[in-house]
Amino acid sequence: MLKNDEYLNLINEKLNEYLPKKAEYENNLIKAMRYTLNLPGKRLRPILALEFCRALGGKIEECLPFACAIEMIHNYSLIHDDLPCMDDDDLRRGKPTNHKVFGEAIALLAGDGLLNLAFEVMVSKETVALVGEKRAILASRVLSNACGKDGMILGQVIDLESENKSISMGLLKKMHINKTAKLISAACEIGGIIAGANEEQLLKTKEYGLDLGLAFQIMDDILDADQNEKNININKNLSDKENGKSTYVTMLGLEESKELVNDLTNNAIESIVFLKDEGEKLKKIAKKLSNRVI
Repeated sequence: MLKNDEYLNLINEKLNEYLPKKAEYENNLIKAMRYTLNLPGKRLRPILALEFCRALGGKIEECLPFACAIEMIHNYSLIHDDLPCMDDDDLRRGKPTNHKVFGEAIALLAGDGLLNLAFEVMVSKETVALVGEKRAILASRVLSNACGKDGMILGQVIDLESENKSISMGLLKKMHINKTAKLISAACEIGGIIAGANEEQLLKTKEYGLDLGLAFQIMDDILDADQNEKNININKNLSDKENGKSTYVTMLGLEESKELVNDLTNNAIESIVFLKDEGEKLKKIAKKLSNRVI
């Protein structure tokens, strides 16, 4: 079982292989892609993919290309989410957003570049040779569904169309399941796919990811509401407030939101009891996320 720092080193080294820093590649597009990809972050999604693969008896090195692809997808979404036509944010992880550094057009294309590179990586000759065509295609399909029109993009559309409106709790949950939880769930499921997990096990990985992803988003709402000066999302908090966006805290209140986070975290942990001792790290991840302060 690897420590988080060991996972981070593996992921970061592999990401840099996919975006090599060589003179012939140093145009603004590659610089912009690398800029957001290299911003400090938890690498939650790729770590979940790698840890589920390991816990289910798979080889981490076989899952690593898919873990990197998931992180590329996540970062593409961050670039686009920050654009003036979306949330119009100036800061991301304490640094200027991509479009503030490279301009709106290059930032848009950098997001597109990361999206396409993710699928190039998953279906490359090297990756297919590593895991086999069947698993590569299945993992690619899961990720495509999670980030497409019935997943992350749908969540973003609901988010945009909900500004300055009073929406139902059901619609708020649908927004965050699609915008946040489905990609986290896909990371968990892909780890299982590469490990060769059976259908029942894959269902449990998805359940864990959906509960964890929704808890993660509600925790973001709680942190935003706290107005913590150390909160790296303080700029996003301000833009959400200005845009009149509904959150779990505005609809449920702070205490009930915290209770919901605890319930979802417990549900996530319960869904992976079949992993026994091999699931300990995944349980710790869930608990840590429910108690984070940034």
